[in-house]
Amino acid sequence: MGYGTPTNNNQARRQTLTAPIRRIRFAYVALFFCAWVCAIGMRLTWLQLIKSSEWEHRAANQQQRTFEVAPRRGVLYDRNLRELAMTVLVDSVYAVPSELGENRAGAAEILAKVVHADPTDNFTSQQQMLARFTASRNFAWVARRVDAETAQRVRELNLKGVYLQKEFKRFYPNNDLGAQVLGYVGSDDAGLGGLELKFDDEMHGAPGHMLTALDAKRHVMDSAEREPLPGENLVLSIDANIQYMAERALDAQMEKVKAAHGTVVVQDPHTGQVLALAISPRFNPNDQKHMDSSVLQNLAVSDVYEPGSTFKLVAYSAAIDSAGVEPTDIVDCQGGAMTMFGRTLHDDKSDHFGRVTVQYALEHSSDVGAAKMALKVGNQKFYEYMRGFGFGDRSGIELPSETRGLLQAPKKWGATSILSMAIGQEVGVTPVQLVSMVSAIANGGVYIPPRILLQSTDEMKGDPRLQPAAYRPANQLPANLPEGSRRVISEMTSAKMRKILWGTVTEGTGSQAKLNGYTSAGKTGTAQKIDVATHTYSHTKLVASFAGFAPVSNPAISIAVVIDTPTLGTRYGGTTSAPVFAEVAQQVLEYLGVPHDQPLTKTKNVPPPVEEAVTSEPDDLNAMFAEVNNLPADDPLHAANAPAPQQQSALPAPAPTPSRSENALKLLPAKVLAAFKANGGTSSTMPDAAGGQTAALHAPVVKPAVQNLERGAVIVDSSKRVAVPSFDGNGLRTVVEQASAIGLRVEPVGSGLAREQVPAAGTMVPVGTQVVVRFTR
Repeated sequence: MGYGTPTNNNQARRQTLTAPIRRIRFAYVALFFCAWVCAIGMRLTWLQLIKSSEWEHRAANQQQRTFEVAPRRGVLYDRNLRELAMTVLVDSVYAVPSELGENRAGAAEILAKVVHADPTDNFTSQQQMLARFTASRNFAWVARRVDAETAQRVRELNLKGVYLQKEFKRFYPNNDLGAQVLGYVGSDDAGLGGLELKFDDEMHGAPGHMLTALDAKRHVMDSAEREPLPGENLVLSIDANIQYMAERALDAQMEKVKAAHGTVVVQDPHTGQVLALAISPRFNPNDQKHMDSSVLQNLAVSDVYEPGSTFKLVAYSAAIDSAGVEPTDIVDCQGGAMTMFGRTLHDDKSDHFGRVTVQYALEHSSDVGAAKMALKVGNQKFYEYMRGFGFGDRSGIELPSETRGLLQAPKKWGATSILSMAIGQEVGVTPVQLVSMVSAIANGGVYIPPRILLQSTDEMKGDPRLQPAAYRPANQLPANLPEGSRRVISEMTSAKMRKILWGTVTEGTGSQAKLNGYTSAGKTGTAQKIDVATHTYSHTKLVASFAGFAPVSNPAISIAVVIDTPTLGTRYGGTTSAPVFAEVAQQVLEYLGVPHDQPLTKTKNVPPPVEEAVTSEPDDLNAMFAEVNNLPADDPLHAANAPAPQQQSALPAPAPTPSRSENALKLLPAKVLAAFKANGGTSSTMPDAAGGQTAALHAPVVKPAVQNLERGAVIVDSSKRVAVPSFDGNGLRTVVEQASAIGLRVEPVGSGLAREQVPAAGTMVPVGTQVVVRFTR
């Protein structure tokens, strides 16, 4: 008993000690679980709320692939809807380096031998290609936008991990035609010059996207695509044929005079639309790897030069319009020298004019006469006329990098600045500004801002909603003038200036701008360039120009020709630029079908064109006629029997007088006449009034047959004959239209106006015959 009590006390003590220990352990466990739950909750909150977008993006990258689908860039059309710039699908070569494995170096070597055709193209070299294979695991370009032959050779290699995909490529069908106007695009399809740069946003379009779902083994499960939106198409006022004529004439003259560069702008004077804008030298936008950066600039809107004597038109127009000057008034040119405020203004060293008419002074480009015209107007008024003609401000033409030129306000002029500006010094202009000034004089005195964009449209060629806008010359201003148009001189002043400028071509310094069958008017200009070394006018570096229009009474076109730094020949505007104007104007007017306003002449009193004149004997035409028609030996149109070619007059050949037998045929009843002809009867078998037989009047009847010609044409009905018209004095377009109207074809020889033809006019030939026509200048 004595020992029992301690035992119970020990048990009680142990019981009292165990309960707190269990509670503490429970608390620790509960606290641990609470912390664990809080940690998990916080982690889930972090992942699902704060970092959800990041993990969604990672999941999408693992499970999906998004490809950007490039849009088709808009097409550039000329006014006749001829494609000037278009987008085509071509092959590009790429590789998946992970599939190449350890054979990357060998694949790069093999591929480089196929795609690395240009030594200057480092992108396709073996070293660059191997570097891309090493840097990426899933994708690496081999070559971009290769030609069809190269793509086929890559396919034939059949290399594992090398694939082809279609890409859009900008293509210029006419190569360098209008290169500076159109511009070019880079490898990323972004515009880098010309209209391609100016309207890059509109023409680029909106890219599409393709979303592809992948499984764990990277196999395609499903895809969804959003179609790209193609870019807008632009229809230009340019006529590709006129553009070609201007470029060809300019290139020939540039080669002849060895100039630095040249510009020709052809404009419709009544609407301001630019029909051609030619610059030489040019570049080929299809071959960007070999482009010369020095020829990328559009000099027609960004090149500023002192215009020289062509700017005298402003002074004379202002004097006639506001100072009461008449072309018949007398101006004292003081023997070719005039001194004012210590400065002496000289005419050309060969000119020593005294008292002459205002018209004569402009026709012979007197500096003193022009200065006196400007003095009659005064500084402020003269400045307003210069601004009215568009100088000193951007014209707003839809081309990038246009400059406003150089024209200071009168308050900044020196004492003799008005003398300098009157003769085209101390002022800077662009060729587009120059042609717009001439157009204002030609159209009746209204300045119309130049434009080169007709419309922007979503329609493609072939859509009936998109129609060509072929140029048809008008003889009056449109009812609704474009924004920015303004009257500068009166219609009477315009008429007087047109008459004076006509005299400049017929009697003055612009004699080499004469046309055949058309009147022309214009002004020559020869400006000295500033010598950078001496900061004075150079006596050897000149800018030769000519600005004019034709025909005089109803101008259809205005043309400005600017040739910078010619090194051969006389280098004056009248001998360097005026011939280019004459060649371009002659061809364009004939191409447009503008009626002649003066008689055609056999030869022009101008130097022969740059290209060698085509000369041949009549026998050559006969031989060519026999060759192209492949006539049988007994045919009356054979070269041996054909009438000898002869010069035809400009008037149509007189209709042959009906013979008495032909008149007798007309008197027969219809049934009798039909039976007579069915039996082979012709007028040659009809008796004449004396009872005898008349001479044979028609060729023997030829049985209908299909005749194959060497050049792919056929004659299907040789029994139906027509009279060959006279083509003399007509251009190629008119000749072709006349011949086609009666079922004949034309084999042209040379260029210019028609002068010889075989067969001769009036000859009866089968329908489908090919007439040989020689064109000369």
